[in-house]
Amino acid sequence: MYLILSILLSMILGYLLFVMGPIVGGIAAFGIIAGSLFRVIYLLNAIRKRLAFHSPESKEVQAQVIKTVPEHLKNPNAYKKYLEGKERGF
Repeated sequence: MYLILSILLSMILGYLLFVMGPIVGGIAAFGIIAGSLFRVIYLLNAIRKRLAFHSPESKEVQAQVIKTVPEHLKNPNAYKKYLEGKERGF
C-alpha cells in the first residue's frame, strides 16, 4: 500500500514539475533530489553509529579468536610442516 501511495505521489509531483516550466521545475527537482541524498547520508551515518556502538572492540574479538585456534596451528612453522607432510604423502 505504501508503495502504491509513493508511486501516485511521485506521478503527481512529476506532473506538477512538468507544468511549472523548465527553470522552476528544474530547480524544484534539483532540490528534491539533493534533499533526498542528504537525508540518505544522514540515515546511513545514524546506522553506522548504532552499529559501532553495539560492535565489540577489536581486541576482544582477537582474544576470542586466539582462544579458539588449536595449539598446533599457533606454531609459525605449522604450515611448513604441513607442506612437508603433504610432499611425503602423509
